[in-house]
Amino acid sequence: MAGHSKWAQIKRKKAKEDAKRGQVFGKIAKEITIAARLGGGDPNTNPRLRLAVQQAKAANMPQENIERAIKKGTGDIEGVHYEEAVYEAYGPGGVAICIEAMTDNKNRTTPELRHILEKRAGRLGEVGSVMWMFDRRGLIIIEKEVIEEDALFDIVVDAGADDIKVGGDAYEVYTPVESLSSVTDELERRGITPTLSEVSLIAKSSVEVAGDDARKLFFLLDELEDHEDVQKVFANFDIQPDVIEELAATT
Repeated sequence: MAGHSKWAQIKRKKAKEDAKRGQVFGKIAKEITIAARLGGGDPNTNPRLRLAVQQAKAANMPQENIERAIKKGTGDIEGVHYEEAVYEAYGPGGVAICIEAMTDNKNRTTPELRHILEKRAGRLGEVGSVMWMFDRRGLIIIEKEVIEEDALFDIVVDAGADDIKVGGDAYEVYTPVESLSSVTDELERRGITPTLSEVSLIAKSSVEVAGDDARKLFFLLDELEDHEDVQKVFANFDIQPDVIEELAATT
């Protein structure tokens, strides 16, 4: 899935740019709040919260913002009540799309996402229609310049990872969901800060998309990612990396 890896690289670059403008902080704060509400406000005993805090620090989110989001989740200070929602959809070329959202009003979010999909030649699917095409796994992204591949392999496998792939300028480390926190903690203990550490949906197989469908799909995924209630978007596409680069240059 070379094209998918290129898309991931572009998303990381875009996230860094968004972080400079503060746009990414709101989404991370939502995740911290939800994690604290579901599992408590102590990152040491709440793996989901620990990962969210690690993500916040990687994005240079101010500590006071992190602490405020935790307190909203634990109820120490008043905040908006968010709920998680997963939308399953189809995009151009028959690509399967899973959209993870956090919203305070599904009656607003659902029609907005439906509008984006239909505008970009996609459509919402039924519950269970595409989720079976993905495996839930831990994903850690580490820039190549940080460490050599052999050294990284030894560290992550000993800590519980089960696969590592090289994509462009970064390594992609895959773990069982239950091992994600321990692998991330071990990397940070050794002074290696991942660019990304999250529970991800990994496509079991990919759909090759080209031409006009590739263009429509790229801008559909980009617009979904930008929606304020959307946390993550996963899709099982494969677009040639040079095509993705060309499309990205137009955004």
